[in-house]
Amino acid sequence: MTYYLSPATIFGPLADIRIELILAALVFFVSLPALANSFIFKTPQSLAVIGLALAVSFSMIIGMHWPGGAPAALQGFIPNAYGYFLVCLHCNSKRKLQALVLLLLFVCLFVIAHGYLDLRHVVPLSAPQPEATEDAVLDEWNSEHPYLFAMNNDAGETFYRLRGLGEINDPNDFGQLTVCVIPLLFIFWRQKKIFLNIACVILPASVLVFGVFLTHSRGALVALMAVAVVAARRRIGTIPALVLAGALFVAASALNFTGGREISADAGADRTGLWGEGLQMLKSNPLFGVGFHGFADYAGGQTAHNSIVVCAGELGLFGLYFWSLFLFPTLRDTLAAAAPEKVSEEESTTAENEPFPHSTQRIETIDKIEVNRLGRAMLLSLTGFLVAGWFLSRAYVLTLFLLGGMAEVVFEMSLRSRMIAPRLPAKRVFLYAGGLMISLLIIVYIMIRVLNLMH
Repeated sequence: MTYYLSPATIFGPLADIRIELILAALVFFVSLPALANSFIFKTPQSLAVIGLALAVSFSMIIGMHWPGGAPAALQGFIPNAYGYFLVCLHCNSKRKLQALVLLLLFVCLFVIAHGYLDLRHVVPLSAPQPEATEDAVLDEWNSEHPYLFAMNNDAGETFYRLRGLGEINDPNDFGQLTVCVIPLLFIFWRQKKIFLNIACVILPASVLVFGVFLTHSRGALVALMAVAVVAARRRIGTIPALVLAGALFVAASALNFTGGREISADAGADRTGLWGEGLQMLKSNPLFGVGFHGFADYAGGQTAHNSIVVCAGELGLFGLYFWSLFLFPTLRDTLAAAAPEKVSEEESTTAENEPFPHSTQRIETIDKIEVNRLGRAMLLSLTGFLVAGWFLSRAYVLTLFLLGGMAEVVFEMSLRSRMIAPRLPAKRVFLYAGGLMISLLIIVYIMIRVLNLMH
Protein backbone atom coordinates (compact mmCIF):
# COMPACT_ATOMS: atom_id res chain seq x y z
CA MET A 1 0.00 0.00 0.00
CA THR A 2 2.88 2.34 0.76
CA TYR A 3 4.43 1.64 -2.64
CA TYR A 4 1.23 2.20 -4.60
CA LEU A 5 -0.39 5.02 -2.60
CA SER A 6 2.76 6.88 -1.41
CA PRO A 7 4.09 7.16 2.16
CA ALA A 8 2.40 10.53 2.67
CA THR A 9 -1.04 9.03 2.01
CA ILE A 10 -0.51 6.05 4.32
CA PHE A 11 1.51 7.59 7.16
CA GLY A 12 0.75 11.30 6.93
CA PRO A 13 3.28 13.43 8.85
CA LEU A 14 5.29 10.33 9.79
CA ALA A 15 6.36 10.08 6.15
CA ASP A 16 8.82 12.91 6.81
CA ILE A 17 10.93 10.63 9.01
CA ARG A 18 10.89 7.85 6.38
CA ILE A 19 8.73 5.62 8.56
CA GLU A 20 8.34 3.19 5.65
CA LEU A 21 12.08 2.40 5.78
CA ILE A 22 11.89 1.77 9.53
CA LEU A 23 8.97 -0.61 9.08
CA ALA A 24 10.71 -2.33 6.17
CA ALA A 25 13.76 -2.96 8.37
CA LEU A 26 11.56 -4.37 11.15
CA VAL A 27 9.75 -6.66 8.72
CA PHE A 28 13.10 -7.85 7.40
CA PHE A 29 14.30 -8.96 10.83
CA VAL A 30 10.94 -10.50 11.71
CA SER A 31 11.07 -12.47 8.45
CA LEU A 32 14.49 -14.00 9.01
CA PRO A 33 13.20 -17.08 10.92
CA ALA A 34 10.90 -17.93 8.00
CA LEU A 35 13.91 -18.41 5.71
CA ALA A 36 14.76 -21.76 7.32
CA ASN A 37 11.57 -23.44 6.07
CA SER A 38 11.09 -21.47 2.87
CA PHE A 39 11.31 -22.71 -0.72
CA ILE A 40 12.62 -19.34 -1.87
CA PHE A 41 16.21 -20.48 -2.40
CA LYS A 42 14.98 -23.18 -4.76
CA THR A 43 13.58 -20.68 -7.26
CA PRO A 44 15.68 -19.21 -10.09
CA GLN A 45 13.79 -15.96 -9.58
CA SER A 46 15.69 -15.37 -6.34
CA LEU A 47 18.96 -15.38 -8.23
CA ALA A 48 17.39 -13.22 -10.93
CA VAL A 49 16.34 -10.58 -8.40
CA ILE A 50 19.86 -10.49 -6.93
CA GLY A 51 21.28 -10.23 -10.45
CA LEU A 52 18.94 -7.35 -11.26
CA ALA A 53 20.08 -5.53 -8.12
CA LEU A 54 23.67 -5.95 -9.27
CA ALA A 55 22.71 -4.80 -12.78
CA VAL A 56 21.12 -1.64 -11.36
CA SER A 57 24.32 -0.87 -9.44
CA PHE A 58 26.66 -1.66 -12.34
CA SER A 59 24.55 0.44 -14.71
CA MET A 60 25.28 3.48 -12.55
CA ILE A 61 28.90 2.69 -11.72
CA ILE A 62 30.03 1.49 -15.16
CA GLY A 63 27.32 2.51 -17.61
CA MET A 64 26.71 6.03 -16.30
CA HIS A 65 30.18 6.47 -14.71
CA TRP A 66 28.53 7.72 -11.53
CA PRO A 67 29.38 5.53 -8.51
CA GLY A 68 27.61 7.96 -6.20
CA GLY A 69 24.29 7.24 -7.92
CA ALA A 70 24.42 3.51 -7.26
CA PRO A 71 23.01 3.60 -3.67
CA ALA A 72 20.03 5.72 -4.69
CA ALA A 73 19.34 3.53 -7.72
CA LEU A 74 19.59 0.40 -5.61
CA GLN A 75 17.21 1.90 -3.08
CA GLY A 76 14.74 2.52 -5.91
CA PHE A 77 14.91 -1.11 -7.01
CA ILE A 78 14.93 -2.84 -3.60
CA PRO A 79 11.13 -2.59 -3.02
CA ASN A 80 10.62 -4.85 -6.05
CA ALA A 81 12.97 -7.54 -4.73
CA TYR A 82 11.50 -7.09 -1.26
CA GLY A 83 7.99 -7.71 -2.59
CA TYR A 84 8.99 -11.00 -4.23
CA PHE A 85 10.81 -12.32 -1.16
CA LEU A 86 8.06 -11.36 1.27
CA VAL A 87 5.33 -12.99 -0.82
CA CYS A 88 7.31 -16.23 -1.07
CA LEU A 89 8.14 -16.17 2.65
CA HIS A 90 4.73 -15.35 4.09
CA CYS A 91 1.92 -15.88 1.56
CA ASN A 92 2.07 -19.65 2.00
CA SER A 93 -1.65 -20.39 1.85
CA LYS A 94 -4.60 -19.60 -0.36
CA ARG A 95 -6.08 -17.43 2.38
CA LYS A 96 -2.95 -15.27 2.50
CA LEU A 97 -2.93 -14.96 -1.29
CA GLN A 98 -6.53 -13.78 -1.03
CA ALA A 99 -5.46 -11.20 1.56
CA LEU A 100 -2.84 -9.88 -0.86
CA VAL A 101 -5.43 -9.67 -3.66
CA LEU A 102 -7.78 -7.80 -1.32
CA LEU A 103 -5.01 -5.30 -0.61
CA LEU A 104 -4.44 -4.72 -4.34
CA LEU A 105 -8.21 -4.41 -4.83
CA PHE A 106 -8.38 -1.82 -2.06
CA VAL A 107 -5.63 0.22 -3.73
CA CYS A 108 -7.51 0.22 -7.03
CA LEU A 109 -10.89 1.04 -5.48
CA PHE A 110 -9.31 3.82 -3.39
CA VAL A 111 -7.92 5.50 -6.49
CA ILE A 112 -11.07 4.94 -8.57
CA ALA A 113 -13.29 6.43 -5.84
CA HIS A 114 -11.13 9.53 -5.42
CA GLY A 115 -10.71 10.02 -9.14
CA TYR A 116 -14.40 9.60 -9.89
CA LEU A 117 -15.34 12.12 -7.19
CA ASP A 118 -12.87 14.58 -8.65
CA LEU A 119 -14.34 14.04 -12.12
CA ARG A 120 -17.78 14.88 -10.77
CA HIS A 121 -16.75 17.97 -8.81
CA VAL A 122 -13.53 19.60 -10.08
CA VAL A 123 -13.64 19.50 -13.88
CA PRO A 124 -13.47 21.26 -16.30
CA LEU A 125 -10.23 23.21 -16.22
CA SER A 126 -10.26 26.66 -14.73
CA ALA A 127 -10.01 29.52 -17.18
CA PRO A 128 -6.36 30.10 -18.11
CA GLN A 129 -4.54 33.26 -17.25
CA PRO A 130 -4.02 35.51 -20.29
CA GLU A 131 -0.22 35.21 -20.12
CA ALA A 132 -0.21 31.43 -19.53
CA THR A 133 0.30 28.94 -22.33
CA GLU A 134 -1.99 25.96 -22.71
CA ASP A 135 0.73 23.53 -21.63
CA ALA A 136 1.47 25.60 -18.54
CA VAL A 137 -2.22 25.59 -17.59
CA LEU A 138 -2.38 21.81 -17.98
CA ASP A 139 0.76 21.32 -15.90
CA GLU A 140 -0.51 23.56 -13.13
CA TRP A 141 -3.91 21.88 -13.08
CA ASN A 142 -2.36 18.41 -12.98
CA SER A 143 -0.13 19.35 -10.06
CA GLU A 144 -3.20 20.41 -8.09
CA HIS A 145 -5.24 17.26 -8.83
CA PRO A 146 -3.29 14.09 -7.94
CA TYR A 147 -5.98 11.64 -9.09
CA LEU A 148 -6.61 13.13 -12.54
CA PHE A 149 -4.39 13.93 -15.49
CA ALA A 150 -5.61 16.47 -18.03
CA MET A 151 -4.30 16.35 -21.60
CA ASN A 152 -5.37 17.06 -25.16
CA ASN A 153 -6.48 14.35 -27.58
CA ASP A 154 -5.87 14.12 -31.33
CA ALA A 155 -8.59 16.69 -31.99
CA GLY A 156 -7.07 19.19 -29.54
CA GLU A 157 -9.87 18.67 -26.99
CA THR A 158 -9.05 18.44 -23.29
CA PHE A 159 -9.97 15.19 -21.55
CA TYR A 160 -9.23 13.77 -18.11
CA ARG A 161 -7.52 10.51 -17.22
CA LEU A 162 -7.64 8.66 -13.91
CA ARG A 163 -4.29 8.06 -12.22
CA GLY A 164 -3.02 6.96 -8.83
CA LEU A 165 -0.40 8.08 -6.36
CA GLY A 166 3.13 6.98 -5.61
CA GLU A 167 4.42 4.61 -8.27
CA ILE A 168 1.09 4.56 -10.14
CA ASN A 169 0.80 8.32 -10.66
CA ASP A 170 0.61 7.83 -14.41
CA PRO A 171 -2.72 6.77 -15.98
CA ASN A 172 -0.99 4.00 -17.93
CA ASP A 173 0.63 2.61 -14.78
CA PHE A 174 -2.65 2.57 -12.91
CA GLY A 175 -4.40 1.02 -15.92
CA GLN A 176 -1.81 -1.78 -16.04
CA LEU A 177 -2.21 -2.51 -12.32
CA THR A 178 -6.01 -2.57 -12.60
CA VAL A 179 -5.95 -4.96 -15.56
CA CYS A 180 -3.70 -7.28 -13.54
CA VAL A 181 -6.00 -7.27 -10.53
CA ILE A 182 -9.18 -8.11 -12.45
CA PRO A 183 -8.26 -11.80 -13.11
CA LEU A 184 -6.94 -12.19 -9.56
CA LEU A 185 -10.45 -11.55 -8.21
CA PHE A 186 -11.43 -14.99 -9.50
CA ILE A 187 -9.38 -16.45 -6.64
CA PHE A 188 -12.59 -15.80 -4.66
CA TRP A 189 -14.84 -17.67 -7.13
CA ARG A 190 -16.92 -20.51 -5.67
CA GLN A 191 -18.77 -23.13 -7.66
CA LYS A 192 -22.58 -22.87 -7.42
CA LYS A 193 -22.38 -19.80 -5.15
CA ILE A 194 -24.14 -17.31 -7.42
CA PHE A 195 -24.78 -14.46 -5.02
CA LEU A 196 -21.35 -14.77 -3.39
CA ASN A 197 -19.67 -14.71 -6.80
CA ILE A 198 -21.65 -11.64 -7.87
CA ALA A 199 -20.76 -9.78 -4.68
CA CYS A 200 -17.10 -10.84 -4.39
CA VAL A 201 -16.06 -11.18 -8.04
CA ILE A 202 -18.44 -9.77 -10.65
CA LEU A 203 -19.23 -6.42 -9.03
CA PRO A 204 -15.63 -5.58 -8.02
CA ALA A 205 -14.40 -6.66 -11.47
CA SER A 206 -16.98 -4.39 -13.11
CA VAL A 207 -15.80 -1.43 -11.03
CA LEU A 208 -12.21 -2.17 -12.02
CA VAL A 209 -13.15 -2.30 -15.72
CA PHE A 210 -14.79 1.08 -15.24
CA GLY A 211 -11.55 2.27 -13.64
CA VAL A 212 -9.58 1.09 -16.67
CA PHE A 213 -12.00 3.05 -18.84
CA LEU A 214 -11.38 6.18 -16.78
CA THR A 215 -7.62 5.91 -17.39
CA HIS A 216 -8.23 6.11 -21.17
CA SER A 217 -5.05 4.07 -21.53
CA ARG A 218 -4.57 2.52 -24.96
CA GLY A 219 -2.07 0.01 -23.60
CA ALA A 220 -4.48 -1.04 -20.85
CA LEU A 221 -7.25 -1.47 -23.42
CA VAL A 222 -5.08 -3.76 -25.56
CA ALA A 223 -4.06 -5.68 -22.43
CA LEU A 224 -7.69 -6.08 -21.41
CA MET A 225 -8.50 -7.47 -24.86
CA ALA A 226 -5.57 -9.91 -24.58
CA VAL A 227 -6.82 -11.12 -21.20
CA ALA A 228 -10.29 -11.63 -22.70
CA VAL A 229 -8.84 -13.68 -25.58
CA VAL A 230 -6.77 -15.92 -23.30
CA ALA A 231 -9.68 -16.36 -20.87
CA ALA A 232 -12.25 -17.17 -23.56
CA ARG A 233 -9.97 -19.34 -25.69
CA ARG A 234 -10.19 -22.30 -23.34
CA ARG A 235 -13.99 -22.39 -23.42
CA ILE A 236 -14.96 -21.27 -26.92
CA GLY A 237 -11.81 -21.77 -28.99
CA THR A 238 -9.21 -19.43 -30.43
CA ILE A 239 -11.11 -18.03 -33.43
CA PRO A 240 -14.33 -17.25 -31.53
CA ALA A 241 -12.24 -15.70 -28.75
CA LEU A 242 -10.51 -13.41 -31.26
CA VAL A 243 -13.89 -12.47 -32.76
CA LEU A 244 -15.19 -11.68 -29.28
CA ALA A 245 -12.14 -9.53 -28.54
CA GLY A 246 -12.64 -7.69 -31.83
CA ALA A 247 -16.26 -6.99 -30.95
CA LEU A 248 -15.23 -5.72 -27.52
CA PHE A 249 -12.59 -3.50 -29.12
CA VAL A 250 -15.16 -1.98 -31.48
CA ALA A 251 -17.52 -1.39 -28.56
CA ALA A 252 -14.71 0.21 -26.53
CA SER A 253 -13.86 2.51 -29.45
CA ALA A 254 -17.52 3.52 -29.76
CA LEU A 255 -17.56 4.35 -26.05
CA ASN A 256 -14.52 6.62 -26.48
CA PHE A 257 -12.35 4.32 -24.36
CA THR A 258 -9.11 5.99 -25.46
CA GLY A 259 -10.34 9.56 -24.97
CA GLY A 260 -10.26 10.44 -28.65
CA ARG A 261 -6.77 9.12 -29.42
CA GLU A 262 -6.13 6.67 -32.24
CA ILE A 263 -4.70 3.17 -31.93
CA SER A 264 -2.76 2.64 -35.15
CA ALA A 265 0.71 2.23 -36.56
CA ASP A 266 0.82 5.94 -37.49
CA ALA A 267 -0.26 6.95 -33.97
CA GLY A 268 2.58 4.86 -32.54
CA ALA A 269 5.27 6.12 -34.91
CA ASP A 270 6.92 8.21 -32.20
CA ARG A 271 7.12 5.17 -29.94
CA THR A 272 8.84 3.01 -32.53
CA GLY A 273 11.33 5.81 -32.98
CA LEU A 274 12.06 5.66 -29.26
CA TRP A 275 12.42 1.88 -29.52
CA GLY A 276 15.10 2.46 -32.11
CA GLU A 277 16.86 4.90 -29.79
CA GLY A 278 16.75 2.28 -27.06
CA LEU A 279 18.45 -0.27 -29.27
CA GLN A 280 21.08 2.34 -30.12
CA MET A 281 21.70 2.79 -26.39
CA LEU A 282 22.15 -0.96 -26.09
CA LYS A 283 24.54 -0.92 -29.04
CA SER A 284 26.66 1.84 -27.52
CA ASN A 285 26.57 0.37 -23.97
CA PRO A 286 25.94 -3.35 -24.54
CA LEU A 287 26.89 -4.79 -21.15
CA PHE A 288 25.50 -2.42 -18.52
CA GLY A 289 23.39 0.12 -20.41
CA VAL A 290 23.16 3.87 -19.91
CA GLY A 291 22.05 3.75 -16.27
CA PHE A 292 19.00 2.88 -14.19
CA HIS A 293 16.16 5.29 -15.06
CA GLY A 294 18.57 7.03 -17.42
CA PHE A 295 16.68 6.42 -20.67
CA ALA A 296 15.03 9.85 -20.68
CA ASP A 297 18.39 11.59 -20.37
CA TYR A 298 19.40 10.14 -23.74
CA ALA A 299 16.01 10.49 -25.44
CA GLY A 300 15.09 14.11 -24.95
CA GLY A 301 13.16 13.58 -21.73
CA GLN A 302 11.03 10.75 -23.15
CA THR A 303 10.89 7.08 -22.23
CA ALA A 304 10.76 4.03 -24.50
CA HIS A 305 7.14 2.96 -23.94
CA ASN A 306 8.34 -0.65 -24.06
CA SER A 307 9.56 -2.61 -21.04
CA ILE A 308 12.01 -4.71 -23.05
CA VAL A 309 13.60 -1.70 -24.71
CA VAL A 310 13.89 0.32 -21.51
CA CYS A 311 15.44 -2.61 -19.64
CA ALA A 312 17.93 -3.28 -22.45
CA GLY A 313 18.81 0.39 -22.86
CA GLU A 314 19.19 1.15 -19.16
CA LEU A 315 20.67 -2.10 -17.81
CA GLY A 316 22.27 -3.60 -20.92
CA LEU A 317 22.45 -7.29 -21.74
CA PHE A 318 23.51 -8.06 -18.17
CA GLY A 319 20.29 -6.62 -16.73
CA LEU A 320 18.03 -7.88 -19.52
CA TYR A 321 19.34 -11.42 -19.00
CA PHE A 322 18.40 -11.41 -15.31
CA TRP A 323 15.03 -9.84 -16.14
CA SER A 324 14.45 -12.73 -18.57
CA LEU A 325 15.68 -15.14 -15.89
CA PHE A 326 12.91 -13.87 -13.62
CA LEU A 327 10.25 -13.94 -16.32
CA PHE A 328 10.91 -17.34 -17.91
CA PRO A 329 10.48 -19.63 -14.85
CA THR A 330 7.54 -17.51 -13.68
CA LEU A 331 5.72 -18.08 -16.97
CA ARG A 332 6.75 -21.74 -17.13
CA ASP A 333 5.49 -22.53 -13.61
CA THR A 334 2.29 -20.53 -14.16
CA LEU A 335 1.51 -22.35 -17.42
CA ALA A 336 2.13 -25.68 -15.71
CA ALA A 337 -0.22 -24.86 -12.83
CA ALA A 338 -2.91 -23.59 -15.23
CA ALA A 339 -2.86 -26.69 -17.49
CA PRO A 340 -5.21 -29.51 -16.34
CA GLU A 341 -3.11 -32.11 -18.16
CA LYS A 342 0.00 -31.13 -16.20
CA VAL A 343 -1.59 -31.28 -12.77
CA SER A 344 -2.52 -34.68 -11.33
CA GLU A 345 -4.68 -35.58 -8.37
CA GLU A 346 -3.17 -35.00 -4.97
CA GLU A 347 -0.89 -37.70 -3.56
CA SER A 348 -0.74 -38.16 0.16
CA THR A 349 2.67 -37.43 1.65
CA THR A 350 4.15 -38.04 5.06
CA ALA A 351 6.87 -36.22 6.85
CA GLU A 352 9.13 -39.27 6.58
CA ASN A 353 8.96 -39.14 2.79
CA GLU A 354 9.97 -35.50 2.62
CA PRO A 355 13.66 -34.51 2.39
CA PHE A 356 12.87 -31.50 4.61
CA PRO A 357 10.06 -32.69 6.91
CA HIS A 358 9.49 -29.42 8.76
CA SER A 359 9.01 -27.48 5.52
CA THR A 360 5.75 -29.32 4.75
CA GLN A 361 4.12 -27.50 7.63
CA ARG A 362 4.70 -24.16 6.00
CA ILE A 363 2.79 -24.53 2.73
CA GLU A 364 -0.91 -25.30 2.43
CA THR A 365 -1.93 -28.12 0.08
CA ILE A 366 -4.87 -27.70 -2.29
CA ASP A 367 -6.66 -29.97 -4.77
CA LYS A 368 -6.21 -30.19 -8.55
CA ILE A 369 -9.24 -28.03 -9.41
CA GLU A 370 -8.07 -25.26 -7.11
CA VAL A 371 -4.52 -25.40 -8.46
CA ASN A 372 -5.81 -24.99 -12.02
CA ARG A 373 -8.11 -22.13 -11.01
CA LEU A 374 -5.31 -20.28 -9.25
CA GLY A 375 -2.91 -21.02 -12.10
CA ARG A 376 -5.33 -19.60 -14.69
CA ALA A 377 -5.89 -16.48 -12.60
CA MET A 378 -2.14 -15.95 -12.38
CA LEU A 379 -1.71 -16.59 -16.12
CA LEU A 380 -4.36 -14.03 -17.04
CA SER A 381 -2.89 -11.48 -14.67
CA LEU A 382 0.62 -11.97 -16.09
CA THR A 383 -0.85 -11.71 -19.60
CA GLY A 384 -2.34 -8.34 -18.74
CA PHE A 385 0.91 -7.12 -17.23
CA LEU A 386 3.12 -8.22 -20.12
CA VAL A 387 0.84 -7.00 -22.91
CA ALA A 388 0.46 -3.60 -21.23
CA GLY A 389 4.19 -3.64 -20.53
CA TRP A 390 4.90 -3.96 -24.24
CA PHE A 391 3.60 -0.39 -24.56
CA LEU A 392 4.90 0.92 -21.21
CA SER A 393 8.36 1.37 -19.70
CA ARG A 394 7.61 -0.77 -16.65
CA ALA A 395 10.23 -3.50 -16.65
CA TYR A 396 10.98 -3.25 -12.95
CA VAL A 397 7.88 -2.35 -10.98
CA LEU A 398 6.50 -4.06 -7.89
CA THR A 399 3.50 -5.57 -9.70
CA LEU A 400 5.67 -7.96 -11.73
CA PHE A 401 7.51 -9.19 -8.66
CA LEU A 402 4.34 -9.62 -6.62
CA LEU A 403 2.85 -11.70 -9.44
CA GLY A 404 6.07 -13.72 -9.67
CA GLY A 405 5.95 -14.50 -5.96
CA MET A 406 2.27 -15.45 -6.08
CA ALA A 407 2.88 -17.74 -9.06
CA GLU A 408 5.64 -19.56 -7.20
CA VAL A 409 3.49 -19.98 -4.09
CA VAL A 410 0.76 -21.62 -6.18
CA PHE A 411 3.32 -23.85 -7.88
CA GLU A 412 4.86 -24.82 -4.54
CA MET A 413 1.45 -25.76 -3.15
CA SER A 414 0.94 -28.26 -5.97
CA LEU A 415 4.55 -29.44 -5.80
CA ARG A 416 4.30 -30.26 -2.10
CA SER A 417 1.31 -32.47 -2.87
CA ARG A 418 3.20 -34.15 -5.74
CA MET A 419 0.58 -33.01 -8.22
CA ILE A 420 2.97 -31.40 -10.70
CA ALA A 421 6.40 -32.01 -12.24
CA PRO A 422 9.33 -30.37 -10.40
CA ARG A 423 10.90 -27.11 -11.48
CA LEU A 424 13.28 -27.26 -14.41
CA PRO A 425 16.96 -27.85 -13.59
CA ALA A 426 18.88 -24.63 -13.09
CA LYS A 427 21.13 -25.17 -16.11
CA ARG A 428 18.14 -25.43 -18.45
CA VAL A 429 16.50 -22.36 -16.93
CA PHE A 430 19.70 -20.34 -17.41
CA LEU A 431 19.90 -21.46 -21.04
CA TYR A 432 16.23 -20.81 -21.81
CA ALA A 433 16.44 -17.36 -20.17
CA GLY A 434 19.24 -16.47 -22.59
CA GLY A 435 17.11 -17.68 -25.47
CA LEU A 436 14.17 -15.61 -24.24
CA MET A 437 16.36 -12.52 -24.02
CA ILE A 438 17.60 -12.92 -27.59
CA SER A 439 14.08 -13.66 -28.86
CA LEU A 440 12.65 -10.54 -27.24
CA LEU A 441 15.32 -8.33 -28.81
CA ILE A 442 14.73 -9.91 -32.23
CA ILE A 443 10.98 -9.35 -31.95
CA VAL A 444 11.50 -5.69 -31.06
CA TYR A 445 13.91 -5.24 -33.97
CA ILE A 446 11.52 -6.90 -36.45
CA MET A 447 8.61 -4.76 -35.24
CA ILE A 448 10.65 -1.59 -35.67
CA ARG A 449 11.59 -2.57 -39.23
CA VAL A 450 8.02 -3.54 -40.17
CA LEU A 451 6.42 -0.44 -38.65
CA ASN A 452 9.00 1.79 -40.33
CA LEU A 453 8.15 0.23 -43.68
CA MET A 454 4.44 0.83 -43.02
CA HIS A 455 5.11 4.52 -42.45
